Amino acid sequence: MASVEEISFPDAPRSELEQTIEELVERAQRVLATQGRLRSLLRANRVVIEQLDIEEVLKHIVEAAIDLVDARYGALGVIGPDGFLERFIHVGMSGELAAKVGDLPHGVGILGAVIHDAAPIRLEHLHDDPRSSGFPAHHPPMDAFLGVPIRVRDDVFGNLYLTDPAAGRFTPEDEELVSVLAATAGIAIENARLFDEVKVRERWANARAEVTAAMLSDDVDALDVIVRRVADVMDAALACVVTPEADGSLVVSAVEGALADGVRGRHFAAEGSLAGQVIASGTMLTTSGQPAGAQFESQPEVGPTLVVPLSASGTVLGALAVSRAPGEDRIPDVDINRATEFARQASVALQLVQARLDRQQLERVEDRSRIARDLHDHVIQRLFGAGLTLQAEATRTSEGSRGVILEQVNAIDAAIAEIRTVIFALSSPPAGSSALRHRVLDAVSEAGAGLPTPPRLTFDGAVDLIVPAEMVEDVVAVVRESVTNVARHARASHTDVGVQVDDDHVTIRIDDDGIGYAPGGRASGTANVAARADRLGGTYSIRSRDTGGTAVLWRVPLRTEQP
Repeated sequence: MASVEEISFPDAPRSELEQTIEELVERAQRVLATQGRLRSLLRANRVVIEQLDIEEVLKHIVEAAIDLVDARYGALGVIGPDGFLERFIHVGMSGELAAKVGDLPHGVGILGAVIHDAAPIRLEHLHDDPRSSGFPAHHPPMDAFLGVPIRVRDDVFGNLYLTDPAAGRFTPEDEELVSVLAATAGIAIENARLFDEVKVRERWANARAEVTAAMLSDDVDALDVIVRRVADVMDAALACVVTPEADGSLVVSAVEGALADGVRGRHFAAEGSLAGQVIASGTMLTTSGQPAGAQFESQPEVGPTLVVPLSASGTVLGALAVSRAPGEDRIPDVDINRATEFARQASVALQLVQARLDRQQLERVEDRSRIARDLHDHVIQRLFGAGLTLQAEATRTSEGSRGVILEQVNAIDAAIAEIRTVIFALSSPPAGSSALRHRVLDAVSEAGAGLPTPPRLTFDGAVDLIVPAEMVEDVVAVVRESVTNVARHARASHTDVGVQVDDDHVTIRIDDDGIGYAPGGRASGTANVAARADRLGGTYSIRSRDTGGTAVLWRVPLRTEQP
């Protein structure tokens, strides 16, 4: 049987065939790898465009970029109006490590180069680039770097930063893929922005509608609605409506927010305050924050703040102040613009509130005048007649009974004096008048609102005629501050307030039946009262009464040389 010869190929052709097959396999692998990366890019694009919430969109962009190029660390820096980073969203670094690193980057060094160049930067070794400014303490080491700008229409919104790829360096293909992702990210950010703007417009529209409804209702305080809706729409920790008083000071008329405790009704000087500046200039202003007590004693620390004027018919009626919590981001421009528009409608509400108060004041004046007439024409006459009868009877009784009757006559005289004080207080002042008697009455009524029973107020002497105009503000301020201290600290059931004027002095006495005076506590209020007395050449004292409670005495001369 003949033997079968083996088939063999020349060595050279076989080598060429093997090489061709290897090249085909390698190209096929590259195609598969490219297809895999393209699928990863499509997945990344889908993840980015699925969300409409801007915060979620920014985080998903960073996560998608890390997965796309298999990087260890990634971040997205949002560029602020000043050209530096105002926000920095990072992925890959634990919260504990980030806390140790401390302050996040602001956009200097190599990060600043990506901002200024607005073009991709790819480095094999980050520390070799002269623009690298190094890392702060506790910062993890990073080597290879890729930075790509994210554009929203024609503006650079921010930059995408990636470091430490698993392959050891970023390739041109990585740069191209991340650039494509950044283009998709720009579209997603723009959509999220538009969605947010629609939501913001809807919230402001609802706020305006609620304020309009409040203005048409007598049962709802429009100012309370204004601050409540502004605090909700702008995520504010404190929202206030501030209005000017007749004495030139400012008062917080309405307040809302987590930091609102102890703010409502507070009076403070217009000079040097943000609200005072806005009311005087008629233009809005913003600030990065204010420390506690900057405007008045109980003012909390606040973060970024916007103050806009409330004006109508060319007159500034007050100011709307909106503050975020300390440490929060600045108020966006879109919210500033919306709040300014909203303030115009709030100004109309303030006008209606003032008109409503004027109407109520007129009704109150009419009631006071009627009550004053009744007291004068009927009650005092009857008491006076009863006193005369008792005096006549005392002359015909025994010595022991006479003393008792005369004591009752004295009590009737005191009651008549108190009723006359009430009649003076109830009488309507002339139009445009700033009579001291009425201003003291208003100050006692306002400051004593927190007391269980209204303070008992008496006047002695021609208060409205003798007290100089330059001293009126001091008298009103002393009464208000002293009664406020009683309401806050004394735990009193009854309070007596007396204002006495003679030819030489003005004397204010305030007595309560509370827990007494404890020296060494917070004394800013009493220090102000003492300073006013010292400036006018008078005296001031505060002490615990022997019978319980606190006694305040403020006495200044009517004629004094002003410094």
